[in-house]
Amino acid sequence: MQTKLPADMAATPAGQDADRILRNCVHCGFCLATCPTYRLLGDELDSPRGRIYLIKSALEGEPMTRETQLHLDRCLTCRACETTCPSGVEYGRLLEIGRDHVEQRIRRPWYERLQRTLLMKLLPYRARFTPLLRLGQAARPLLPPILKRQVPRRRPAGPLPQRQHARRVILFQGCVQPALAPGINAAAARVLDRMGVSCEQPAAEGCCGAINLHLGDNARARDFARRNIDAWWPLIEAGIEAIVVTASGCGVTVKDYPALLADDPDYADRAVRVAGLARDPAEYLASLDPALLPRLHQRVAFQSPCTLQHGQKLAGVTENLLEKMGLELTPVADGHQCCGSAGTYSILQPQLARPIRDRKIRTLEQGDPALILTANIGCLLHLQQATARPVRHWIELIDEAD
Repeated sequence: MQTKLPADMAATPAGQDADRILRNCVHCGFCLATCPTYRLLGDELDSPRGRIYLIKSALEGEPMTRETQLHLDRCLTCRACETTCPSGVEYGRLLEIGRDHVEQRIRRPWYERLQRTLLMKLLPYRARFTPLLRLGQAARPLLPPILKRQVPRRRPAGPLPQRQHARRVILFQGCVQPALAPGINAAAARVLDRMGVSCEQPAAEGCCGAINLHLGDNARARDFARRNIDAWWPLIEAGIEAIVVTASGCGVTVKDYPALLADDPDYADRAVRVAGLARDPAEYLASLDPALLPRLHQRVAFQSPCTLQHGQKLAGVTENLLEKMGLELTPVADGHQCCGSAGTYSILQPQLARPIRDRKIRTLEQGDPALILTANIGCLLHLQQATARPVRHWIELIDEAD
């Protein structure tokens, strides 16, 4: 693809990234078949190829409209197109650049600005989000069914390990997961403790930055990344083995810190080291002694989050680990397709997120599993609203094994 970026844009790191990515696109259209929104809407502007044209035009200085913003908003950022693309187009990075560029130039209606501001001011901050969630959980019995399904019951995390081991990792807490599902990280800590690994959780760390990044606030996302690097750095220098991230959506963001901070001379090199230490729990457990893992005997469906298989490129890693422990995984048609959660997408685009989710639930339930396993808190909550089957993070199942 030929590009004509203005000199001021081409001189920036973001512009250079965008120019390189755009030039890799050969207009082949293979991405259309794997794009959830194109499959649903049939509009090429709601496909990766169409959005690439919109971003290219915007970066080259062509007029932008609310329509441009709408089509970029509708993207789930599932990155299935990246897995399909024969030319290796880094669509996710290009979309981050395009959204940030358009967000700074197109003013949204007041109600959209309010909604997005509330999400960015509440969700990334545990001290703000947790009390509000607890209030909703206390009022849950009084809520109408449609709202009750969106407020998960409060569940105890269970005891945390007290033993200290020579091998240590950072266990990333995240922003909403400690309040919504505290048992996930606690389960990971207990599983790792049984395998001779201690978990550190620095109090100063915070949101990974994904929420702001998806909403076009790249500057604040970079601030979150710097804060986490500062919080982790003393432990990294002390020799921790890995940064284990149980939410795959946070995991892919941490692994993308080098691109996010590439133009920051104080953090660029440290971001590369952090990304090199970031591990999904399945990725890390696969490097330990498999004899220490329990045996499990259930028929389950595994929903591989887009951030795991397309973002982190770890398709099959969790599935292989679960099968080695004895679980029977039911076949899932179109396993590469998104569930519709996509961070704040299910809140901002419910009319698209629901049919995408309903299609995913049908494929997950087709093999009649006892329960559905996943690897991301957003997917877990989104899927659970549409099925009577339990939806769990797979690490919790391992933790509960005898």
